[in-house]
Amino acid sequence: MMEKISTGWQKQPTKLNIQGTIEKAIEGITGEVVELNASGRTDRGVHAMGQVANFKTNSNIPIEKMAIAINSKLKKNIRILEAEEVDEKFHSRLSCKKKTYRYVINNNKTESAIYRNLEYYVSQKLDIQKMNQAAKYLEGEHDFKAFKASGTSSKSSVRTIFQAEVYRQENQRIAIELTRKWLFI
Repeated sequence: MMEKISTGWQKQPTKLNIQGTIEKAIEGITGEVVELNASGRTDRGVHAMGQVANFKTNSNIPIEKMAIAINSKLKKNIRILEAEEVDEKFHSRLSCKKKTYRYVINNNKTESAIYRNLEYYVSQKLDIQKMNQAAKYLEGEHDFKAFKASGTSSKSSVRTIFQAEVYRQENQRIAIELTRKWLFI
């Protein structure tokens, strides 16, 4: 039987997904059926680095061994970086105050075979200083209705950007980072 592939976070009944895969791994090591609460979801084609998620468990596995244990049940394309105990009232999405989004542009002479699905490619030399100046116009409160996907469930398209920064990474990559206030809406 072939399973349908989904690249998003959120659990879907008939498709592979990150949330369901990690929940199965946790069940495999704790024997408990858990539900992960993530700080957000990802759209198709979007990759989360540093996604925060929490779950409740009665497991006796020491917290410092939890990430290693979960990773032992996961394929190499999903990794738990660390685990820590949190207050019983903590909820990854509802307790979140800010989120940072990073968009990467490969500004090299040639496209990358390895990272082609993780970055945008522009061969023309880009001016980081001008891009950074332009990014500052995104800071503050703005209505991003023009960027809102049709059928989205969010009630408001108004967002507050705390910081917008453009900088050059290694290998001629340019990062655009937007940090915004997060309100559960």
